[in-house]
Amino acid sequence: MNKEELKTSLTAILPEATFDETGEFLNVIVPVETLLPFMTSLRKNAEFDMDYLFCLTCIDWKDHFMMVYHLLSKTHRHEFVVKAKLTDRENPQIESLVSLWQTANFHEREVFDLFGVKFLNHPDLRRIFLDDNWPGFPLRKDYVDENMIEI
Repeated sequence: MNKEELKTSLTAILPEATFDETGEFLNVIVPVETLLPFMTSLRKNAEFDMDYLFCLTCIDWKDHFMMVYHLLSKTHRHEFVVKAKLTDRENPQIESLVSLWQTANFHEREVFDLFGVKFLNHPDLRRIFLDDNWPGFPLRKDYVDENMIEI
């Protein structure tokens, strides 16, 4: 499918999805509460067959977090990015996608460890790089460490 066909098909699944085509990939922005059902449709629907989650990360925009998921269909050879905005900086949480892609397991643990995003229903959500007693989340823009060098 080309980008226009993807947009039409994706809108049929989730009418409230919006699109951004300014980068290399088609970006699909979805409400956080619809992420799991939407991603389940992408994974299980033969029209999409998004069988490979090749990147999952988080971006801190100071007033919100943006979860970013890069998906690929090895069958259909199309790829796009799904984004979901988390507005609660004090207790950011989103559904885990481990039940759909095992690749999400370590990616979600990394985001939890470095940004503090909680993944609901994750099978083993714990820090992956830092000690359990590490204070704060080092990739947040408001993180301060006494050893940081200010530029």
